[in-house]
Amino acid sequence: MRTLSISLLSVILTLIVIANAFYQKKQFYPSVVYITKSNPSMAVIYIQAFICVWICGKIMRKIFFGQLRTTEFEHLMERSWYAITETCLAFTVFRDDFNPKFVALFTLLLFLKSFHWLAEDRVDYV
Repeated sequence: MRTLSISLLSVILTLIVIANAFYQKKQFYPSVVYITKSNPSMAVIYIQAFICVWICGKIMRKIFFGQLRTTEFEHLMERSWYAITETCLAFTVFRDDFNPKFVALFTLLLFLKSFHWLAEDRVDYV
């Protein structure tokens, strides 16, 4: 239920931002330029992208692993904390190259790491 309400709120905010841009600019290209140059609009778009990635991750976890055991979930949370800390440190090192593509690749790296950890825990369990 919580995932549904957060997703719904994110979609509504994104639709409001897009509708506002089209209402103000009346054409596609100026609307896209307006959205990309407006920091609050881009924040909403980034939140929407994060929610989409989060939901895709949950779906992939359900498809490949089904229900996680308690120990798998605890190991995942424990390892994720260190991985996110390392990622933030890497962001400070590579701050000159900071762009959406860079963030997307790091997000992909975190997903691959987490699924690798889950697969490793499953193999150890069997």
